[in-house]
Amino acid sequence: MRTLKNSSINMSLQRTQVSPQAMYMRLRAGEEMSFYMDVFQPTESPVDLYILMDFSYSMSDDLDNLKSMGHNLADFLQALTSNYTIGFGKFVDKVSSPQTDMRPEKLREPWHNADSPFSFKNVIRLTSNINHFSQELRKERISGNLDAPEGGFDAILQTAVCKDKIGWRKDSTHLLVFSTESAFHYEADGTNVLAGILARNDEQCHLDSHGTYVYDTKQDYPSVPTLVRLLGQHNIIPIFAVTNHSYSYYEKLHKYFPISEIGVLQEDSSNIVELLRTAFERIRSKMDIRADFTPRALKTEFTSPEFEKTESGSFHITRGKVSKFHMHVKALEYVGGQHVCSLPERDRHGVIHVKPTSLSDSLTVSTAVVCDVCPCEQQQELDSPKCSFHGNFVCGQCICHPGWRGDTCDCSPASSPNNEGCVRPGDAEPCSGRGECLCGKCQCYSEGQSLRFDGAFCEFDVLQCPRTSGFLCNDRGRCSRGACVCESGWEGPGCECPTSNDTCIDSRGGICNNHGRCECGRCICDMASLYTSSTCEISYSLGFQAVCESIRDCVRCQTWGTGNLKGNCSSCHLQIQMVEELKKEEAGEHCSFQDEDDDCTYHYTLEGDPNVLPNTTVRVQKNKECPPGTFLWLIPLLIFLILLLGLLLLLCWKFCACCKACLALLPCCARGRTVGFKEDHYMLRHSLMSSEHLDTPLVRSGSLQGRDTVRWRIHNNVHRQGIASPAASSPKELVPYGLSLRLARLFTQNLMKPDTREFEQLRKEVEENLNEVFKHIPGCHKVQQTKFRLQPNSGKRQDHTIVDTVLTAPYSAKPDIIKAVEKHVSHEAFNDLKVAPGYYTVTSDQDAQGMVEFQEAVELVDVRVPLFIRDDDDDEKQLQVEAIEVPNGIAKIGRRVVNITIIKEQASSLITFLQPAYSHSRFDKLAKIPVLREIIDNGKSQVTYRTRDLTAKNGRDYLFTEGELVFQPGETRKEVQVPLLELTEIDTLLNSCQLKQFAIDLLHPKYGAKIGRYPQTTVTIADPELVDGVPSMTGLAQVPQSPKGRLSAPLNPDARALSSREISFNWFPPPGKPLGYKVKYWMQGDPESEAHLIDVKTPSAELTNLYPFSDYEMQVCAYNAVGEGTYSDIIRCRTLEEVPSEPGRLAFNVVSSTVTQLSWGEPAETNGVITAYEVSYGPVNEDNVPIGPLKKVLVEDPKKRVVLIENLRESQPYRYMVKARNGAGWGPQREATINLATQPKRPMSIPIIPDVPIIDAEGGEDYDSYLMYSTDVLRSPAGSKRPSVSDDSEHLMNGRVDFSFPGSGSGTLTRTANTSYHQLSSHMHQEHRVMGSSSLTRDYSTMLMGHDSRKPLGIPDTPTRLVFSALGPTSLKVSWQEPRCDKEVQGYSVQYQLLSGGEVHRITIPNPSQNSVVVEDLLPNHSYIFKVKAQSEEGWGPEREGVITIESQVDPQSPLSPVPGTPFTLSTPCAPGPLVFTALSPDSLHLSWERPREPNGPILGYRITCEMLHGGGEPRTIYVEGDNLETTLTVPHLSENVPYKFKVQANTTQGFGPEREGLITIESQDRGAFSQFGGQQYMREVYKFPTDYTTKTSISHSSLDPHFTDRMLVTTQHVESSSSTLTQEFVSHTVMASGSLSQQVERQFYEA
Repeated sequence: MRTLKNSSINMSLQRTQVSPQAMYMRLRAGEEMSFYMDVFQPTESPVDLYILMDFSYSMSDDLDNLKSMGHNLADFLQALTSNYTIGFGKFVDKVSSPQTDMRPEKLREPWHNADSPFSFKNVIRLTSNINHFSQELRKERISGNLDAPEGGFDAILQTAVCKDKIGWRKDSTHLLVFSTESAFHYEADGTNVLAGILARNDEQCHLDSHGTYVYDTKQDYPSVPTLVRLLGQHNIIPIFAVTNHSYSYYEKLHKYFPISEIGVLQEDSSNIVELLRTAFERIRSKMDIRADFTPRALKTEFTSPEFEKTESGSFHITRGKVSKFHMHVKALEYVGGQHVCSLPERDRHGVIHVKPTSLSDSLTVSTAVVCDVCPCEQQQELDSPKCSFHGNFVCGQCICHPGWRGDTCDCSPASSPNNEGCVRPGDAEPCSGRGECLCGKCQCYSEGQSLRFDGAFCEFDVLQCPRTSGFLCNDRGRCSRGACVCESGWEGPGCECPTSNDTCIDSRGGICNNHGRCECGRCICDMASLYTSSTCEISYSLGFQAVCESIRDCVRCQTWGTGNLKGNCSSCHLQIQMVEELKKEEAGEHCSFQDEDDDCTYHYTLEGDPNVLPNTTVRVQKNKECPPGTFLWLIPLLIFLILLLGLLLLLCWKFCACCKACLALLPCCARGRTVGFKEDHYMLRHSLMSSEHLDTPLVRSGSLQGRDTVRWRIHNNVHRQGIASPAASSPKELVPYGLSLRLARLFTQNLMKPDTREFEQLRKEVEENLNEVFKHIPGCHKVQQTKFRLQPNSGKRQDHTIVDTVLTAPYSAKPDIIKAVEKHVSHEAFNDLKVAPGYYTVTSDQDAQGMVEFQEAVELVDVRVPLFIRDDDDDEKQLQVEAIEVPNGIAKIGRRVVNITIIKEQASSLITFLQPAYSHSRFDKLAKIPVLREIIDNGKSQVTYRTRDLTAKNGRDYLFTEGELVFQPGETRKEVQVPLLELTEIDTLLNSCQLKQFAIDLLHPKYGAKIGRYPQTTVTIADPELVDGVPSMTGLAQVPQSPKGRLSAPLNPDARALSSREISFNWFPPPGKPLGYKVKYWMQGDPESEAHLIDVKTPSAELTNLYPFSDYEMQVCAYNAVGEGTYSDIIRCRTLEEVPSEPGRLAFNVVSSTVTQLSWGEPAETNGVITAYEVSYGPVNEDNVPIGPLKKVLVEDPKKRVVLIENLRESQPYRYMVKARNGAGWGPQREATINLATQPKRPMSIPIIPDVPIIDAEGGEDYDSYLMYSTDVLRSPAGSKRPSVSDDSEHLMNGRVDFSFPGSGSGTLTRTANTSYHQLSSHMHQEHRVMGSSSLTRDYSTMLMGHDSRKPLGIPDTPTRLVFSALGPTSLKVSWQEPRCDKEVQGYSVQYQLLSGGEVHRITIPNPSQNSVVVEDLLPNHSYIFKVKAQSEEGWGPEREGVITIESQVDPQSPLSPVPGTPFTLSTPCAPGPLVFTALSPDSLHLSWERPREPNGPILGYRITCEMLHGGGEPRTIYVEGDNLETTLTVPHLSENVPYKFKVQANTTQGFGPEREGLITIESQDRGAFSQFGGQQYMREVYKFPTDYTTKTSISHSSLDPHFTDRMLVTTQHVESSSSTLTQEFVSHTVMASGSLSQQVERQFYEA
């Protein structure tokens, strides 16, 4: 092994480096070699960041966020390094079936305003120009595909191998951010039908000049190992930014990469910058060293003496320093059972590239496994006589045959049993009992790999040699034949003596200071003493201080004649030598002492051995170091004054009774100590606040001795001067005062739990004592809502309990409350309740004040400031906290004021009570108060509700209730339930006339929500009265029996519509003094029991949130303390019209490439009377951009919802738009784009549809493009095999119309739509199946006649808005709205019978004001047909017809039968959207469905079951993970002409929801060419279900008309709950294919 290139690392270069750079090694089989390598990574290095993003349609919101984050990404990169580049790429999937919808129009635009599908595109090459990056990114549009997994692996591979086109730099860190919310396709995966068809990925770059991957349909996806290897070779570190839906997939994937990171991306990618920052910090601390291109015959391993190795094999490193790693290379002996030397040369020779991940520099190791032999080995002498013919002579030695040994192979153990030569004289045993005798020689026993005994007779033990310090032969030799054989440089019996004199050399370079000799590495001194060193030198450091002290008196005596030996120096024999200055180089140590006679310091040193004093020379410094002259006479005076001052202070302390506060009278003592707020301003965001309090720190500076208390106060809305408190104008109005005290007891966790005994005992103790104190203040109520907590940062008492409670009292009682609190806090007790001094807080509605305490040595305490959050606050609410005074202590106030600004942001939703007041009877036992949410930005919202006493008392009139309402996405209504208590006997006897009321407050909105119009509501409890021994109600809608004091009805009620959703209701007050008014209103035709109720204080009310163009009825009554008065007469009013919604979906019946029939459905929300439609169309280019004039056609007859357009341009795409008009104006338009040339044609034998406007596309503009009207009805031209039909039936048969219905929930309004077609056979019915719920179901119906039949004047129109409401399994309410009629309607007729036939039941309603009827004794799970018509004096009008089924799995007599009006709950998800089938081939199809309307939690995936309808074969179950708006699946291996049933269920954490079923048959009579246009579907209605249910599908075949050769498949799908079932109907067309595609009759429809 040798080093070929080794350039040292230069740490000043800010780039990664490796040393050495090249090595060479040759190893034999089984041989191992190792060496160290250095790696340097600078603290800051260049970074290349490439973002690879999923561009499927579900990532559209992520793309919008990323477009706005260009500069945020730049700021993030600049914080990492000053040298960076950023790039962008996008991917979807392979542009082939089944991954992509291959229909031409979908290839052009898979989604609205989306780009064509693609596999991968390099959009922005790595660049440092962030403006260019942002501009290019804003130009991008989303795309789309079919199946859920995406083709991201293709994109990752191309990003890695296309180094130049992507722009990766050599010396930079390469980061690849992979952003998606879906799983991934990989090589030959099971869901990829292309598996095995495409060639394996060649790992080459295939990007064209535009950066598009062009081999997506030519080769398969790469495998996971391929990506791991290629990313490592190209120094690319992946960062997977994925959503929760796909996190589990990528969590497993990223573990295959030595260095990679994964982060959870929010649904809209808004946290991508923070995710990258976290991932990069983790990556910076990791390094992986990899050996690429290692030959098979070699094995490499890396370790580090400095860094810890992770589970993935990487190292945790420290940047900015040189790291050392150890590389170990081993040549294997066998590979796969084959000897390494038999392998090909390419498996034994090679150049290993040792490269740390993310570093471009690498170490190349040229390696080879040596298998050649020496020349002497090739010239062997077989069975040589030199080896006694028992071995081969090779390279100068004998290689003995088996069974022979010895240097000449002359000994065979089996033939030499004589042991005499192995027995030592005097011994009995051979080899001393320590070995075996073989061939006359001793073979000594061994231990492990080494011999334990040696010698000719094994007589020596190798462990019995001399030991030094416990080591055999001093670990400097070996034991041989009983003696140590020392290594070079050592000698002695135990190798304990070095042979050199290095350890005997003194400080002057001599041997033992010339006062001794060196033996065995040690000096043997001639004269050794206490002060002799190991080299025989005098060392004063050994007891130096003792030496100085021993000669101190002699030095003073001999030098200055002072000291203890003064006058008697004869005993001193020192050689004194006076010097000017002692130099440190002359003596190592100085002696220094202070002379007591003159307080001067003198210095001296000595030379020689102190034990021989006559030989000791002492050098003394002539000049002493004396202090300057002092006034010594002042010392006694100062001592006296200090004692006097101490006596005075002691007297002051005694007279002040140990009170430190009295020191404030001494100005000198107060100087320097201040208290004040730490900051002068705080900025808070309302949406981020988790509490309505802010802990604001007060700090104390200067001396911390003693105690200070600070009184503070807060002002709310300081910038809105002159705005008084709402209670200020009424001093007697009750105000809730918040009160906080610190108790003289320690806090425990049980005090946080209201259900514990400790909490309850302390609560009672607190409330009893506080009530006893405050009962002397007029108007004060008892305290309530008592809670306990800890207050951090409150000094030495911060582990004491803080109690928070609420005291309701008049506004005028505020000064008395504060005065009482301060008094009892100073006395440290509220009656028997002990409190800590110096702390309290009193909070009113708009201000607060309190006190905090600094104990001894406490520097900081927090002031808990209430923030007074109100809905009417400004967008920038300002509060001011002021430190007023220091009543106890000596500190002065420093920073006196701190300002707090609260910034309000736009709310995501508004939560409010429906009304400001409600009234409930005690007999109700439960007050149900609705809470509404107005959604601004859909998402989760939360609010807290809490009751509080007014005149009603908790525990006597009602039970205190507190909780949280959580609105999930889409939820708009919740309910607060408060239990009401019955009157006790004492209350009944007292018969108190006081109105009992309590309030409910909405508090603490979260997740961006805000409190709306009514943040609180007042609930009045109506007590029962005894009238003739019978209890009667004085509550809502009840008339008291006693007329005394009762108010009459309000006068002259009048109503007028303000808008389409508001009505103004006014009246005059009745005689008397009403306290308020109660208004009831309901939709005409509904029972009065379903009325809405509002409470107002003025003689007018505005009714809001109404339906457009709807009739409402309303009444009003006044009430006073006695109760409610008489209600007024019913007033009727209709809301104004509102523009209609967009028309139903557009359907195209293509006649030729230049002629098409366009039809559309009536708007789902007409919101009035439709008076006309406008059809607009014009040519567009491939990007759907208009390229020509837009033509408009006005269809003034609203019943004509079909036009025929001629003379269109050949092969030109057109955009078609339709909108509707009513009295309020034009509504939004429905649009679609289609190219007739790409669609199948309608047979020309079908005639022009009668009475349909025919439009010339080349005619004029602006409503001038009519050519003619067809006036023939049901005319069939020659050669036609089928008659023409009316526009309505043709629309139904040839179009596909989807009606979308919002869901039905308890207490909500649901709008449905149905259409009755009289041209169809009586075997086809439209059905409405409603759930057994008390909610109102609104029904928009339209009667379409085959021709225009004029009815006589005065005959009523068809009743509109037919409504079915299930009251139970056997009862039904049928409602309708009064039809239009020129004369007065006299009554109605309701007729119903079983759909299957049977007795006809008729109900005659003579009262024209009755718009509903209840039908009893129906059969559950049976379908009924209802017909309703109106009568005038001119006769009966046309009927409104509808079909209804009340489906129930519960017997009506069972106790499980639901009570009418019972609300439904839903825990599992509802059924997915309708199943859509697209045939791909005779044996495979494409299945898709939409996300459930009510997921009730995050969707984890779907379970799909496929089985043959009539049995046979095993059912297949497929599980698809993920949550998308639309989920797709390709199902292969089906059979022709076999009906299949598919079931799809959604899965959440609560389990699987109900099934969505669908049937499909791929039919071909002659097994000829397969038509992908063979199956059509008619789907109607997607409901929201408010309960758990299952679905069932029944199928019937019916021929609607003998003239139609198509078969219609009617699929009825119903959804079952415990009480009732909602049924959906699907109408499917299956075209029977006869002959080739060119011969079959085609009918294809394309939707908008």
